[in-house]
Amino acid sequence: MTKAAESKIIVGLDIGTSKVVAVVGEVLPDGVINVMGAGVCPSKGVDRGGVIDLDAAVNSIQRAIEQAESIADCQIMGVTLAISGQHIVGLNEAGSSTLSGGVVTQDNIESAVDMAKAIKLQDGLETLHMIPQEYHVDRLPATKNPIGLSGMRLQVQAHLIACHQAWLKNLKNAVEHAKLKVDQVVFSGLASSYSVLTEDEKELGVCLIDIGGGTMDVLVYTDGALRYSKVIPFAGNNITDYLARVFTTSRPEAESLKVTYGSAISPPTHNADKKIEVAGLGGRMARTFTRAQVATVTSQCYNDLLKVVEDELTQLRNELFQKGIKQELIAGVVITGGGSQIEDIVECAKSIFGSQVRVGYPLNITGLTDYVNKPQYATALGLLQYSHYNYTEQGTISDSNEDILSAFGRGTKRVFDFFKSKF
Repeated sequence: MTKAAESKIIVGLDIGTSKVVAVVGEVLPDGVINVMGAGVCPSKGVDRGGVIDLDAAVNSIQRAIEQAESIADCQIMGVTLAISGQHIVGLNEAGSSTLSGGVVTQDNIESAVDMAKAIKLQDGLETLHMIPQEYHVDRLPATKNPIGLSGMRLQVQAHLIACHQAWLKNLKNAVEHAKLKVDQVVFSGLASSYSVLTEDEKELGVCLIDIGGGTMDVLVYTDGALRYSKVIPFAGNNITDYLARVFTTSRPEAESLKVTYGSAISPPTHNADKKIEVAGLGGRMARTFTRAQVATVTSQCYNDLLKVVEDELTQLRNELFQKGIKQELIAGVVITGGGSQIEDIVECAKSIFGSQVRVGYPLNITGLTDYVNKPQYATALGLLQYSHYNYTEQGTISDSNEDILSAFGRGTKRVFDFFKSKF
């Protein structure tokens, strides 16, 4: 058994509310990820991105890691770790640097970025990523690479992503208690964008929605730059809870209903009249419903989830327009994560956003593709891509403040009120 830390192997670890995913991969010269192993385990002790039971979380991590080690035939020493949760904050900031030599140098870029990063954050927050959007030299048009341009002053526009220190510490503690080293921490939504979005989509304008069990990560790119990031505390588990309530059944039964028979539109495209037996609670008799009845509830929930995003996008478009920044999302919407697997999600999203929609599957992977080529692996695989493209070398700027240290139903209002009552 080889040690992952002794090769160019990268390990991504995504500790979600519903499951823990570990992926082992080797980055090929062309940037394609050769997936060598993967492990997945039901997540215990984690809720909406936060560790609430350390021992349970550690056990889940260890089981996922052991599976990945067994398949990849390697010993995992360190991981690139995903983080999410409502504590994540995305801000657009600016910084500047005087060009004493009259020409933009790498030092000028670093100085401008440092100024943007120096913003005073709310108590308890720390910067996780500082991602440049574009640079301006005096009155010249915006550029992605200002090195060598002449002028008097350099200004950078950048997107800052911050996280709560206590959430981060608890997540790291869980990983370290599993006898693993945390090489790098990445916002899960950012990781997913590396896995499922193309550069063309980012240039044209695209919204990424990663629907997990506890949260939805939302990112918006225009002109190739990240303009917006937010974690919304409504997701798949809220739908499961509501199904359990409506059909008076257990949570596991409700989850099975959602996954097997749910649809994001009503009536569903297929088998609307199919009869479904739903187990009762506490030994009560099972009851029979049609798939159309189940879809009535799930479709209302998905409509509400996506309308929350649409409201955010409307506000963002206005803000970008006022700043003179391109706000059109010509490439539309990409939906990924486990919650994207419900039937008819594309049709539902098209009706809400009025744009192109696709489900985001991981791109640029080889190896164990049959196993991991699913939206629920987008974040873990994106961690590998992120680590490859953001390796900090002399003369480059990583968008993270950490180096990579290792080479490895009854109507919409009722549903929405139920969501609000949970938060």
